[in-house]
Parts: sequence; C-alpha cells; structure tokens
Amino acid sequence: MAKKTIRLLMPQWQGGYNPNYSFGAELLAWLAPDNDQPLIHVPVQAYDGTPLENENGMNGRKQLLEQLEAAQHIINAHKPDRIVMFGGDCLVEQAPFAYLNERYGGELGLIWIDAHSDLVRYVGYDNGHTLPLGNLLGEGDEEFAKHVKIPLKPENIFIAGLAAPTEQETEVISEAFQRLGIAPAEQDTEVIQRLGIKTAGTKELTNSTESIKEWIKESGIKHLAIHLDLDVLDPKAFRSLLFANPEAPYNYSPAGTMQMPQLLNLIKELSEETDVVGLGITEHMPWDSINLKNLLGEIPILNK
Repeated sequence: MAKKTIRLLMPQWQGGYNPNYSFGAELLAWLAPDNDQPLIHVPVQAYDGTPLENENGMNGRKQLLEQLEAAQHIINAHKPDRIVMFGGDCLVEQAPFAYLNERYGGELGLIWIDAHSDLVRYVGYDNGHTLPLGNLLGEGDEEFAKHVKIPLKPENIFIAGLAAPTEQETEVISEAFQRLGIAPAEQDTEVIQRLGIKTAGTKELTNSTESIKEWIKESGIKHLAIHLDLDVLDPKAFRSLLFANPEAPYNYSPAGTMQMPQLLNLIKELSEETDVVGLGITEHMPWDSINLKNLLGEIPILNK
C-alpha cells in the first residue's frame, strides 16, 4: 500500500520574532518540486505591526500555542504516514515530529541538521525557536512539552552540523549577550552530555558520515525524520539565511559552515539507510527576494 504523504506550509514567524520567516516559508513551498502530495496551509496570525507580548518568558506564547494546536489538528485529521513541513521558524517542527513519533510507536529516529541544538532557553532572548528539540524530548518549555504525548528518546536523536564557535565568535556572542542581558538557563553542551545525544560537526561529516550510519544501525532506527535548518549552511555560500543579513550582522550564535553538495549528499545517504518519514525545512531568509518584494510594494503603479 502506498504511503500517505502530506505537505504542510506553516509560515510561522513568532518563534523567531521575525516576520520575514513567513515569506521565506511561502517561497520555500513554491520552490519545492511539484507532485501529487497535497499542500495544506497551517493558519498563522500574520504580522500586523503589533509587538509580540512576552508571556511567561516567551514572546508570542499564546499565538505560538494556538498555531501548534492548529498544526496538530490538521495532522490528526489527515493521519499521514509521512510529513513534509515548510517553515517558518524551527518551532514548526514540534507538531509533525511529535505525531510521527506516536505513529511509529515511540521509536522514531530524528536527525537534527542544524548549526544549533535548539535545546535550551536563553533568558533575555525569549524566542521559542531555541526550544523545539528540547520540547520534543519532554524538556524545553513545560507548556509546549505537554503537547508531546510520547517524548522522543535521546538515544534516537543525532545532531549533525552543530557549530562550534571560534574564539573570535565566542567573544562577539558574549559581548552581544552581555549588552542585551541574555544568558542561557543551561548550556546546550550540558544537556547533550546529560542526555547522551550523539553529535557530529560539519568538519567531521565532510570526511565521513559513518558515525550517523552506525547510529542508525546501533539504535535500530527503521523510521527517520530529518530536521533541516538552513542555518547549517555556510552564509558565505548560501545567502538566504538570517546570518547573511546585508543590513546588519547576526551575532547571537555561530553561523553554519556546511556546503550545499555536502548537505545534499548527507540527506541522500540517510534516505538510502532507512525509511525517511519526515522532512522539515526551516528558517529560509531570502534577503534579495524580501527586499525586492518590499520595493515592489512601494511602486505607485503596482498599487493602484
């Protein structure tokens, strides 16, 4: 029997507190190959210029919870075997991956291809997109973690492409944090060690992906979901990233270093090793298209 696959477009921006994530998600869905998989829009409250309210340490908490529940409702109504998610900030991954873990008896494998772990809260940088993996593990934010009926097993998670900041990046990030009063509640390295989550940096994976293949075999992973935060890519080579903002540098975390051919090779190898049942692509920030869209929006003859 053919597997039922759905695509979700969730142009959520509140998790990163950046309205540009919405347009990035829409363009991402448009760019994806066309096929017979239905594309379903998850309703997201559009940015109207109103600042997000900080609710119990998270900006836009109410909106984010409502949007999470909307995604859950859609997924449960369709009961798919496979899900593709176009985001949006990284928090869009919670609903599909939590569902898939239930669908596959709590044994889902998850590879988190990301320059950042998305495990911990940064007090003072109260954006929900720093916590989706923590939520999926039953940690993270208590209110969001409650929506994960079966937390993923730490041994079934592999973080690939995790960026280790250079000495210079560490100084810049530290200065930016001090200036804004940001402090991690718990270092992500502490959480990774405490839970025993396997990781590999981009450099290690350049030489070989054997560590990931061994993890799949040793953990007996039959069904795998892939989280792809485009921030894992090198912003010097791929410019449609938060880190490649032509107007202002982003100094709150280290940039990714992965190259596009390496990323594609990794995903293809994973697809050969086991059954990929989920793919989420997030944090697309197409600056040239964003700036051109804004310019076109101001041209009189196009707006009469």
